[in-house]
Amino acid sequence: MKKTLLTTKILLERAKKRNRAIVAFNVNNMELIQAITRACDEMKCDVILQVSNSAKKYATEVYLRKLVEAARESVGIDIALHLDHGADFEQCKAAIDAGFTSVMIDGSHLPFDQNIAVTKKVVDYAKKHGVSVEGELGQIAGIEDEKKNEDSQYTDPSTVKEFVEKTGVDALAVSIGTAHGAFKYKSAPAFRFDILERIQKEIPNTPLVLHGASSVTPADVATINKFGGKIENAKGVSEDILAKAIPLGVRKINVDSDLRLAMTASIRKTFATNPSEFDPRAYLGQARLDVMEVVKTKLKAFSV
Repeated sequence: MKKTLLTTKILLERAKKRNRAIVAFNVNNMELIQAITRACDEMKCDVILQVSNSAKKYATEVYLRKLVEAARESVGIDIALHLDHGADFEQCKAAIDAGFTSVMIDGSHLPFDQNIAVTKKVVDYAKKHGVSVEGELGQIAGIEDEKKNEDSQYTDPSTVKEFVEKTGVDALAVSIGTAHGAFKYKSAPAFRFDILERIQKEIPNTPLVLHGASSVTPADVATINKFGGKIENAKGVSEDILAKAIPLGVRKINVDSDLRLAMTASIRKTFATNPSEFDPRAYLGQARLDVMEVVKTKLKAFSV
């Protein structure tokens, strides 16, 4: 019997019962999908695999969807396939029609009423197809899907209840000081856990989501720079700090940059220490193993 992909709503409900979070990893090729799902299988943790629009441009939606379906056949854990940062109704509809089990509609840049309107439109369509929907209030700084947002805008706790009630979203992404990308912060980050606490009190039954939750692992940055890379002033936030958000209602934590850094560090090291290597199976195979270790670190911090 073919194993089916689940919705994020089901996985987030499981996480809530355990007072833990599901880690959502962005994917764009076979090695990342294999590394993530194999590590999760070893740790017996469900996982959300996310596809951004830039990932679809790179690998195409059908390749990524089929790779995720193949991964689901190969492991014993449950997997949700999620569209990350859907820009409009059409993108979300296309993902739903293609077989994604979850979509995010990002109307955070729109006026409040317009954000509600487009989010509700996506929710209404998604519910007809048994698909989960994540919305967003507040804007997160950094680079996401090739788009740069210089400043963050904290989520206003006084607006979240109205937004959830009028849209019917299954989860809500909030802004409390995290940022997208590897070059997140010019100075030490300040996280507004007080805002998160107020949001949870307003919508205690709605799973909350943290975007921009990569730690930008210093060891991987150092390895990249040691072997010819040039990544300066890359800063993230530790898993210990991010884990403080879980008791305050965060049930989904997004990770992307840390996977890219680990893969790049591994490949650069292989090329530098073994310059005669030309077999992609060798250097991508090692990179896959190194990414698995990063995934396990995240799972131990947030999911196990």
